[in-house]
Amino acid sequence: MNLHEFQAKKVLERYGIAIPPFGVASSVEEARKVAEMLCLDQAVVKIQVHAGGRGKAGGVTFAKTRAEIAQIAQALIGMKMVNQQTGPEGVIAHQVLISKPMQIAKEYYIGALIDRAKAVPLLIASPEGGMEIEEIAVKHPEKILQMPFDFSGKLRPYQILRLCKFMGWKGEEAKQGARIAAGIAQCFIEKDASLLEINPLIKTEEGEIVALDAKLSIDDNALFRQPEIGSFYDPTQVSPQEAAAKEFDLAYIAMHGNIGCMVNGAGLAMATMDMIQLCGGAPANFLDVGGGASKEKVSAGFRIILSDPKVKAILVNIFGGIMNCATIAEGVIHAAKEQRITLPIVVRLEGTNVEEGRRLFRESHLKIGTAENLQRAAEIAVQALKR
Repeated sequence: MNLHEFQAKKVLERYGIAIPPFGVASSVEEARKVAEMLCLDQAVVKIQVHAGGRGKAGGVTFAKTRAEIAQIAQALIGMKMVNQQTGPEGVIAHQVLISKPMQIAKEYYIGALIDRAKAVPLLIASPEGGMEIEEIAVKHPEKILQMPFDFSGKLRPYQILRLCKFMGWKGEEAKQGARIAAGIAQCFIEKDASLLEINPLIKTEEGEIVALDAKLSIDDNALFRQPEIGSFYDPTQVSPQEAAAKEFDLAYIAMHGNIGCMVNGAGLAMATMDMIQLCGGAPANFLDVGGGASKEKVSAGFRIILSDPKVKAILVNIFGGIMNCATIAEGVIHAAKEQRITLPIVVRLEGTNVEEGRRLFRESHLKIGTAENLQRAAEIAVQALKR
């Protein structure tokens, strides 16, 4: 789950990381109140969306007067941002962050993520921060420090020394940098993060090291032990289908094809989408109903898939390990009747109680195609579209 910048900053402040004074507004009146509360005659106004590239998209603007703060807030609240990260649908900013401007002497980058190849948390840092950090990582990898750290969230003294030397921090700067790095590592572990980054981390002209921006993503599977983080969820930043899927504990990601997919298990879902592509089709979504789906959950999954107007056929691919194939069959039949589905539906079942599931389909008298293997199911779905 992604957090907004202002939410990430609130979390980071608790870990000893310096943040410029800021407030959040969802209306012009609130923007005026923030400027007054913080005594700001100038400000940086930033849209709050779950995507990067806000500056290049015109979503970060400098206001030179208090009146201009309100004017810019009015222009940015409701702005739709469209770039490579958002996709063609874009995302709408319903809030803006209003922050005190800082005089920047130097920009850095620092963050943490999971190194999945080595199965360890990884601290990443660079003395060259800013909007071009991705380009620096490609063209000058020697300027990127990658340092594994312990699952306790504690950095060892030699790691702090290595980081400070790499970043060029000495004296008071080194003390501040060490505190920030320690806070990032601790926050990353304690909040069950999958990504935490500060870009840019800046040194002001007064020599203070401050987090000018912040990005924090939390592992969805750990939200049960992060109730505060869970309350930060913003359904306006995902598609209506993804928001509906979350209500039923379904994993859904919209794509750009026209064959809707309902599968149990992330790996099987990926294989299903690959097979659709191999057979000449294009998947419209990733939808994982999980290992213990009920009839109601399957029906909800169909409603979510059908709410996408691009969907012209549906492929259901279920391997019944924990899942009972008969339960899936009952759910598909119930959804087809209840929602009066006229689109082609192709089902491939295998595993627990599969014969009972197939019998239910045969006796339903619905136009539901069946297949005994994934490739044949994908072929039938693609052929149905061509017909």
